[in-house]
Amino acid sequence: MTRHVENLSAAGQRLLLHLAQAEGAFAQASVDDAGHVALYARRGATTLGAGRVPIAAAERLVAEDLACWERPSRGRRLLVATGAGHARAARLRAGDGAEGFQAQHRDLVERVERPAAGDEARRLRVNAAESPLQSLARRRGRCGTPLVDAAGLEAGERLRRDITMGQLLPSVSARWHPVGGQGSGGMRDPASASDAVIAARQRVRRAMKAVGPEFADLLFDVCGFLKGLETVERERGWPARSAKLVLGMALARLAEHYGLAVEARGPARARSLRLWRDEGTAAPI
Repeated sequence: MTRHVENLSAAGQRLLLHLAQAEGAFAQASVDDAGHVALYARRGATTLGAGRVPIAAAERLVAEDLACWERPSRGRRLLVATGAGHARAARLRAGDGAEGFQAQHRDLVERVERPAAGDEARRLRVNAAESPLQSLARRRGRCGTPLVDAAGLEAGERLRRDITMGQLLPSVSARWHPVGGQGSGGMRDPASASDAVIAARQRVRRAMKAVGPEFADLLFDVCGFLKGLETVERERGWPARSAKLVLGMALARLAEHYGLAVEARGPARARSLRLWRDEGTAAPI
């Protein structure tokens, strides 16, 4: 759950800005003060201390889905910023109001897409900071494996691109222009892009049909509307941490549809998936 940045305490803002620095910033529970977390930053082979803040600030960031605890293969767990945390920190740094809100969403990258054979290549500007899958792919579970594997990440991002290309959301933070074109305005030639839009929508429909109704809405929420797992659980009334399991199954089904390699899940996972589909369960088991 996320709220406006002004609702964060000064300690919470300091912690969030620290965690959202360049890669290598983290926090850990203080070994000599149970009421605080210690801040650290890696600089090459050196880890430097950066002070401490009350542990309540860390708990607030986790509750707001702005930070999460990761457990490395060895040692104590680390507090790191989530994708939403990085975006919120950008808004903090830019200040309040519309300018700050826009800065929260300025991590734009350009990808060249060829929507269909013979069509003109186009460059799609996409906000990389928005994707919750990128954040989940960086986080690791108790066994040290990523919460979203490589095949699931690629499948989810492919669906996201098609949703964006197909203009299937009320507001899409992406802009098209032909490769080699000038400027950064909106769609340069809507007529020439119509075939690409239609093709993208068809790909989305085929993907949604392939994953089935039990997963389609979830994938659209996460890959299209870019909702975090806590938001999904709250809106659907699911138990805590259940969305992670369901999303993993949904992405595996999506990766299979796209023909991407998916790691073996084992008979137990396969049985649970079959049971859920056969029973038409609306919530995870």
